[in-house]
Amino acid sequence: MKTQLLPAFRLTLVLLVLCAVLYPALIWAGAHLAPGGGQGVTVRHHGRVVGFANVGQKFDRPEYFNSRPSAVDYNASGSAGSNKGPSNPEYLAEVHTRVEAFLQQNPTVKAGNVPAELVTASGSGLDPHLSPAGAYAQVARVARLRRLPVVRVRALVAAHVEEPIFVFFGPAKVNVLALNLALDDLAPLPRR
Repeated sequence: MKTQLLPAFRLTLVLLVLCAVLYPALIWAGAHLAPGGGQGVTVRHHGRVVGFANVGQKFDRPEYFNSRPSAVDYNASGSAGSNKGPSNPEYLAEVHTRVEAFLQQNPTVKAGNVPAELVTASGSGLDPHLSPAGAYAQVARVARLRRLPVVRVRALVAAHVEEPIFVFFGPAKVNVLALNLALDDLAPLPRR
């Protein structure tokens, strides 16, 4: 029995040090080397912090490009999805309601052309990006409400498309916060 206990005890100690000390220290050090020093990359606009680059925010006013829906109401302390599958009747009703609301605000878009990310929440509930198609689908509404030429708003979206670093590492995307800040600089809204 002693021949088995001593190696088991040693292995436990080694794994404890490896998993509870070295691995967390490595992750902590890596986070501090990342942009933002592990605290997130803040976005400043006209000298004040307006959000974080990688945390979605709610933009539901029609004069702005809308964000992707959030299952956690954009609460960064409670990141989560809805855990409802695509065949769940409640979830389908919620998506259907979102599609109808989107089509009401964007009458130039056909029901079959509504990008999925505009009516379905992301797995984290905090996705700050849309696909370029998701942003372009909203151009006509935003241009009309901001009294801007459609070509100018399309050019603004095109200027904010972030291409993947390498072709195989993800799709092109548009950061909604950055796009809406640029939109406010282009055509400011009166304060409410």
